[in-house]
Amino acid sequence: MADQEEEDLRMALRMSMQNSPPEPKRSKPRDAGAPVASPEDLRRMKRELMAAAAEKRLLETRVDSPSPSQSPSPSKATVDRNPVKSTDFVRKEVDFGLKEGSSGKELSSEEANELFSMVFGSGVSNDILAQWSNQGIRFSPDPETSMGLVQHEGGPCGVLATIQAFVLKHLLFFPNEIGKVTSNVPQNLGSGRLSKSQHVALDNFSSLTEDAKARALVKSTGEILFMCGDNKRAVIATLNIVGLDTEGFAKNEIISKALEGLTIESASDLQKILRIDTYTSQTTALQKLHTALPVFQSRMGALLFLISALLSRGLDSIQADRDDPNLPLVTAPFGHASQEIVNLLLCGQAVPNVFDGRMDFGGGMFLKGISMSVEVGFLTLLESLNFCKVGQHLKCPKWPIWVVGSESHYTVLFALDTSVQDENELEERESQIRRAFDAQDQSGGGGFISVEGFHQVLREVGIRLPSEKLDHLCSTGFIVWSEFWQVILDLDKSLGGLKDSSGLMGKKVFDLCHFNGIAKSDINGSHATSGSETLVQRPRLTKLRVSVPPRWTPEEFMADVVVMSGPGGKESGGKDTEVTKPEPSQHAPLVDCIRTRWSRAVCNWVGDPPSIV
Repeated sequence: MADQEEEDLRMALRMSMQNSPPEPKRSKPRDAGAPVASPEDLRRMKRELMAAAAEKRLLETRVDSPSPSQSPSPSKATVDRNPVKSTDFVRKEVDFGLKEGSSGKELSSEEANELFSMVFGSGVSNDILAQWSNQGIRFSPDPETSMGLVQHEGGPCGVLATIQAFVLKHLLFFPNEIGKVTSNVPQNLGSGRLSKSQHVALDNFSSLTEDAKARALVKSTGEILFMCGDNKRAVIATLNIVGLDTEGFAKNEIISKALEGLTIESASDLQKILRIDTYTSQTTALQKLHTALPVFQSRMGALLFLISALLSRGLDSIQADRDDPNLPLVTAPFGHASQEIVNLLLCGQAVPNVFDGRMDFGGGMFLKGISMSVEVGFLTLLESLNFCKVGQHLKCPKWPIWVVGSESHYTVLFALDTSVQDENELEERESQIRRAFDAQDQSGGGGFISVEGFHQVLREVGIRLPSEKLDHLCSTGFIVWSEFWQVILDLDKSLGGLKDSSGLMGKKVFDLCHFNGIAKSDINGSHATSGSETLVQRPRLTKLRVSVPPRWTPEEFMADVVVMSGPGGKESGGKDTEVTKPEPSQHAPLVDCIRTRWSRAVCNWVGDPPSIV
């Protein structure tokens, strides 16, 4: 028993001294005047040390998934007892590679090499590596864009924009869960779409609290990671730094010192700094994400989150998702996030295409697209240029929020009113016809199908074309969507078309908001300095009024204006009508993206055009 007590005492002494400031060397002679401790004092000191060690072990058990081979992490109690530490000790404490006090595990050399090669490839430039290792996940300090994540470096915008889309989902449509109460939002919101009468009114983003934004960020990142892990697990990659359990400013100071002079230039650099934790409990994972929030806010945040998503999916599964697994996920020469990265964060699979399902070319050759409905969607300028076809899964998400892609940048488009996606009877009919057409489209999104596939579409949707129109459409051996669509617009409802004079295909007017998080020049925020103009660098939020005209041909639209208008351009009933006074159209590349979702939409805004670059 005495031997066990001595062993406990030695353990208590070791644990009590762990991560404490250096003590004087034991060889230093004692002060001759120092009193000699009595046996009772020694026993009391022994009990106190053992109690402190027991308390420390109890607190350590609350740290998620500690590695058995590593020493315990420094507890909050230990840090609180030593609030002031020397500069040399702090620098020692934050050195990378230390095993003491770190939870989780290190990547093996093989895993680190595979991960680095998958993300960056073999010939990545230092500039691209610098872009991805100098971008944190931080909210804008400007009141009007306080709900937005700021991008300072080119490249990681695909990661930031997708996180931003999920953050907006939680801020706008689940405010009660993050501590922001909005009276006109139902208390219990599911993942389904709200009805027309249940919408979020225009809100003042400057009223959002830091706590609400932090909660939304934690929930969003957790949701994405579990989605990547098939809702079974989430892998969280953080920094291998001692002292991350510290609270408040001390944690930020530790992280800041650890990142001083740090560069990522190879797989070994990545291996040295990473710690990996795996969670199957969403509650525990969210707790870890909340604790690690300063890490993701640091300049390594965007890269750490991408790595977390890749590991949550699993590197083998990532490669199986892709059409060409030999290409790096970060594209050369500018270091942009590939569509595979964006799709991984939107739907949990790193597929490279944006159409629905997969396109089978026979002989075991096929291209993979989006196989499921998604929470937030995706629109792209490339579709308006006929380079691709975005499917209905991404175009019509559960919530009216879309990541918007251009040739070189990703931004976010969203609505505050969920009814913008509600369809009337004839719009649903159009969607039905479009889905049937796209199912037969084997052109890679080119918008044309074979004659055989065309006849299958007509059978599926119950369209009866007059023989002369049918022969005309089939004369070239393939059918183009735009020509087919014009025929449908001119075809009477009784034959399965969309021609209708009842007014059910009326004009729709709604608002959209566009957020560009990159801190680029804002013309409206310019000011003069020393006789020359200096442009303010900040993110931008633009509100757009969107007007979608009735879904008939332009000729019928103009004829309807003449019929509805009385003398002097007024309606016969004496009222002004929106149809007789269409708003002047403004144009920007974003409008072309919006028109891939709402064809022939007319957009207006105040101030500078919204930028998607």
